[in-house]
Amino acid sequence: MQMQQLAYFVAVAQERHFTRAAELLGVAQPTLSKQVRVLERELGTPLFDRARGNIALSQAGELLLPLARRILTDVDTARRQVQELAGVRRGRVRLGATPSLMTGLLADVLAAFRRRFPDIELHVQESGSQDLVQHLSGGELDLALVIVPRRLSERGLVTTPIIREDLVVVSSWEAPPPSVSGSLRVADLRGRPLVMFRPGYDLRDVTLEACRAAGFEPTLAVEGGEMDAVLRFAEAGVGLAVVPSMVLQSR
Repeated sequence: MQMQQLAYFVAVAQERHFTRAAELLGVAQPTLSKQVRVLERELGTPLFDRARGNIALSQAGELLLPLARRILTDVDTARRQVQELAGVRRGRVRLGATPSLMTGLLADVLAAFRRRFPDIELHVQESGSQDLVQHLSGGELDLALVIVPRRLSERGLVTTPIIREDLVVVSSWEAPPPSVSGSLRVADLRGRPLVMFRPGYDLRDVTLEACRAAGFEPTLAVEGGEMDAVLRFAEAGVGLAVVPSMVLQSR
């Protein structure tokens, strides 16, 4: 029994006509009829009751039809999934990530990915979450690792949580610690100079909104920096900075 024979049988059962089934499949009608007869001989029973101008499924044909359809569907699914797997062996992946994920997570992940898929070309873009979402929506990226996704449902994108990360307050070694107890409330940032990210970082919006929800407008010592600049300003004593804990692993 061959897949082609089952496909011919299903087409005839659907069309109730050998010529129309042959036209549907793009094969010669004698070829289709011959293969159906071969299938019937292999099964040892007619699959169709043939009368002048009328084709109907026999009892055996009625039994075989749902099984044949299921087999053909399973074969098509298997073929498609294997082809998709083969398709990821080569090609290009455009990945965006925030600075904290770029430095704290992505290097090891990309190294493992590279070992598994050495023929895939990787393009990496580092930016703030909002910028990455815009690039993703515009088709400039294939996927993006972002922090605190905001309003993504409006853009028709799908999100999958992968990690949960703590936010920490960083300051200069030479300055008094921002907290003696080792923990801070948002209200403790009132009146303290902050080093703030440029627009485009969700972390900027989250920090500003948290301060305003606590009843005060934050004091900005400097704003507009990328992650490395924000950390360097904090180290130099310009002000405090609220950053993901992951960025401190290598510092």
